[in-house]
Amino acid sequence: MRALFAGSFDPVTNGHLDLISRLVGMAETLVVAVAINPRKQPLFAPEERVALLTELCRPWPHVQVRAFSGLVTDAARDVGADCLVRGIRDTAEYARETQMALANRALTGIETLLLPASPGKAFISSSLVKEIAAFGGDISPFVPAAVAELVPARLAR
Repeated sequence: MRALFAGSFDPVTNGHLDLISRLVGMAETLVVAVAINPRKQPLFAPEERVALLTELCRPWPHVQVRAFSGLVTDAARDVGADCLVRGIRDTAEYARETQMALANRALTGIETLLLPASPGKAFISSSLVKEIAAFGGDISPFVPAAVAELVPARLAR
């Protein structure tokens, strides 16, 4: 199976890495796709997020990292993915992601695998990390060390 796991990864968190580490055992190839959304003001440029994820995913040789813009279903088609993967943290995300999965299947036929977050990481989000860092809090329990060093400096700019 060739799976596509898409997200903003701005910044990448330990929750993202937990999902990736679990997915590598399920997929022959896992493509981690960094979304470029021109309507958002990301903390890190797409190239920076790709570089960070590439380094963090180095232990898993069958993980590929790339950026994409547009519809996730187009990105999946472009890389030959058999399915999309979405992490879900709570029931509200389950409802949103189920609706999107059904729409994607109706439009393109691609299936979506919804993977629940690990219990100890279900509360971690990129938005939470940025908010904690913006107020000078310690984000090191929630992100890889390289990210913990970069985020406060980036917010200071």
